Amino acid sequence: MAWLPITLPVPVVTIGLLVASNVFMTFAWYGHLKFKAAPLVTVILASWGIALFEYLLQVPANRIGHGHFSAAELKTIQEVITLVVFAAFSVTYLKESLGWNHAVGFALIGLGAFFIFHRWN
Repeated sequence: MAWLPITLPVPVVTIGLLVASNVFMTFAWYGHLKFKAAPLVTVILASWGIALFEYLLQVPANRIGHGHFSAAELKTIQEVITLVVFAAFSVTYLKESLGWNHAVGFALIGLGAFFIFHRWN
């Protein structure tokens, strides 16, 4: 991590990069839904362009985080971040509401994350 001007803990760097990468990926996957009149090939190319930035953040996040976190833990962190970013994106950008059923589903996924991170003896 010589490219960082200060030394930050691995979890902070990893999670920060995963959050930033997920913002890009959410826009790549769902941002085009507000532009339904745009040709499909255009939105595919735009999505690929946006996804490039996601990969520029995601790959270093996983490389930096692996060792401190297991691969399963990294994936779980990513999925929890995905839900949080998507929920915020859905409500603020797409103007879609989330209901109780979404909250229950997200809570169950959170429970799954608990089982991944809990150290069983």
